[in-house]
Amino acid sequence: LLGRTRTCAITASLLPTSNKQQTPTHNPTSKRQQATEATIAMAPPRAAPSSGNNNRIGLTLIALVLCFYTFGLIIEVWHLPSPNHRRRAWLGKLTDGGHSGSSRQLLKVGGNINLSKNGISDVGETDDEEADDAEGSQDDEQDDENADPIPRATWPISIRDEDGNFEEVIHPGHKAKGHPDVMMMVPRFWVDDPVSVHMNTLMTRELAMKIGSCIKPDADGNQARGDSCLLADRTIYVAIASYRDWQCRDTVTSIFQRAKYPERVRVGVVDQIVEGEDGPCDAPYKPCKEDPEQELCKYKSQLDVFQVGAELAIGPVFARHLGHRIYRGEYYYMQSDAHVTFTRGWDVDVISQQEATKNDMAVLSTYLTDIVGSIDANGNSLRDTRPIMCNTDYEDGQNNLW
Repeated sequence: LLGRTRTCAITASLLPTSNKQQTPTHNPTSKRQQATEATIAMAPPRAAPSSGNNNRIGLTLIALVLCFYTFGLIIEVWHLPSPNHRRRAWLGKLTDGGHSGSSRQLLKVGGNINLSKNGISDVGETDDEEADDAEGSQDDEQDDENADPIPRATWPISIRDEDGNFEEVIHPGHKAKGHPDVMMMVPRFWVDDPVSVHMNTLMTRELAMKIGSCIKPDADGNQARGDSCLLADRTIYVAIASYRDWQCRDTVTSIFQRAKYPERVRVGVVDQIVEGEDGPCDAPYKPCKEDPEQELCKYKSQLDVFQVGAELAIGPVFARHLGHRIYRGEYYYMQSDAHVTFTRGWDVDVISQQEATKNDMAVLSTYLTDIVGSIDANGNSLRDTRPIMCNTDYEDGQNNLW
């Protein structure tokens, strides 16, 4: 009844009106037609399709994007250096699965060789779990014993004493040609966490004087004596990056032979050679039993040679980075090429020039002169001038692109 009443009311409103009263006529068909039209006009509009499906699709797409983003973030975090330069043993076990089916491989052939006093000894591999447990226990003991982030100064010192405590890193050129990860065992930095020392600010002189060993300790046995250490007793570390350089051993020989105080000099060489074709940098011309007075024999305890396969060489920057890792807290740091002839008393000469600057931040650098006409038969320098490069020219690269 309510529907019929409403239909009639709307029908009446839809009929044309006029000033004249119209006489109703009995036409059932016309009434039904008008009622139908009024019902259609009165029918409420259909509700819009539910947006629930669209919401579900949108949420699904967002979830997929977040999954891909999370996966990429995990990959990036995995390739970050380990805190304090320590391995992520637990993550390595999860990802490598015992090295089965993994794209990461520990370098064996043509890899790193630690040259010890008794000759060449390969950096050995141990069982993953045992090595990780041993390394973790050693780290814990070191953390307990060394509250000070600066290691205690020691002389003499060598990375040979750290065999088995090297660090596994990814070779920086492994992705150049889409190769799988090549893992290298390299010496740790002298300070595991440098930021804990300098705190990303300029070190005070008081703090800096805690770094730098002296060959003679003070009354308390401390070998980091700062300014109180005599100039002749201050240690020098010489870093050399060599790539298949046959003159490398001659360079090392002249370093010890021409130094006034060779007992305070330590040399670290990154020797990139082809084993079997190139001579190692610490190999003397004669066996030490036949001629023990050779510099490479007399001072072999002050010579660290870290050998790397030449096929892994990617330029001097990475090689010098490895040389920095061999530094062990010497008072002075020096970097040299592998084909250099040193003059007599070079250690006293260069330190006097350094100290003459009266600037703790000074860095001395030079372009070396030719050997011919510069050094006499006794190793004395014949020059009192420095070379000046008046003109430089850059060669064109491939298709003049570089």
